[in-house]
Amino acid sequence: MRALLKAADLCANQPERVARQIVEGGFARRYDYAVEALRAIPYDRWREYDPEDTIRFYALRLYEVGFIKSSPQKIIAESTDWRFLDEVKRELKA
Repeated sequence: MRALLKAADLCANQPERVARQIVEGGFARRYDYAVEALRAIPYDRWREYDPEDTIRFYALRLYEVGFIKSSPQKIIAESTDWRFLDEVKRELKA
């Protein structure tokens, strides 16, 4: 999780560097398109979203179609622990 969030921050803060690595790695052909895409995608928004709301939203969708039996409230109450994410947010605040 830490690596993914650090990578998202890198994409948000240094899109030119990441675009160069993407092109050099053969994942994209054109540097200018890669930079444009990285600038257009809001990689830094993960800090603004509430993970509990996200779990609730998707759990409700899965519950409505019968894919899961537990209610979103039960899943959040019994299956989530936000301490690690809170710690990573504090660590990556710089």
